[in-house]
Amino acid sequence: MAPLQIHHRSARHRVPPDCTPRLRLKPKADSTGYLDGAWWPRSGKLTAELPDLLAVLSVRLGTVQRVVYDRASWSHVPRQLMLGDRTVPLDAYSFELGNTMYVYGSAGHVIVLRVITANTDRDTAHSALMTMVARDPAAPPVAQPVPRVATRSTE
Repeated sequence: MAPLQIHHRSARHRVPPDCTPRLRLKPKADSTGYLDGAWWPRSGKLTAELPDLLAVLSVRLGTVQRVVYDRASWSHVPRQLMLGDRTVPLDAYSFELGNTMYVYGSAGHVIVLRVITANTDRDTAHSALMTMVARDPAAPPVAQPVPRVATRSTE
């Protein structure tokens, strides 16, 4: 399948997204737990939602190198997404937790997101977003392995 081409401004220039993602991230210094934040997309179309999400996450990650998404949460996703002049690989994975997404950036940085389905009612989704970033000092971190995904050469 040919990669979907979306002609957005390159995320490496840190241009604001067209539509601000509904996203909550833990503070950068908070390394407790498995998840780094939560994201509530506006639709069930991953390729329509990713450009704005990746533009925001590039501030923390640098250039986004790869997205690994939960196979059961999205349908009809191409293997690549064209963002400006670069290609971002999109890899499906069967996550044990479900509704999970890994966004890999430059220098080996990764952000793990809990994805709240687009059709979730507003109050429930807002509560889930806020709960994800609420710090509970008594809660022990959850140890979960990061899936190993073979890297592709970009040269």
